[in-house]
Amino acid sequence: MSTNLECLVKKKAEQLPPLETTLTPVDPGQTPVLEVDELWSFVFSTVFNVWIWIALNRETREVIAYAYGDRSEETCRILWNRIPPDYKKAVVFSDYWKAYQAIIPDEQHHPVGKETGETAHVERWNNTLRQHLARFVRKTLSFSKCIIIHEICLKLFLHRYNTDLLPAS
Repeated sequence: MSTNLECLVKKKAEQLPPLETTLTPVDPGQTPVLEVDELWSFVFSTVFNVWIWIALNRETREVIAYAYGDRSEETCRILWNRIPPDYKKAVVFSDYWKAYQAIIPDEQHHPVGKETGETAHVERWNNTLRQHLARFVRKTLSFSKCIIIHEICLKLFLHRYNTDLLPAS
């Protein structure tokens, strides 16, 4: 990506409001249900894996928070800390990855296998991301050369997804 284009993309991303502002308000009478999952992509070379962690509202299918980094508890903690206050008491479904069990409070966390269908929406969202942005496909010639641009593209996609592409369920 040329330097001028990089500057333009960075400027556009900096102008975005917080992801939380793209969300439908939580119904105070209901306990939200979240599905969380992580997917990997790479930057510059397939040896430089980058993990994207997503928290998805099951009812609205909106991405309520994301984190970017490795597959550690630290990155999971970043995801958990980015979850808006209205969702902090949500029921959370995930796979059995140990980081979820260490970070998400036990009374809220429900680790399940894929066969249950309890994480089907977030798994499907991962495929949507890969379909819309070639840089997130596992085997591709379209890849990010810079981690900053990789994250900016994700951030732009998340805002667009929450506001434009997804009709209310």
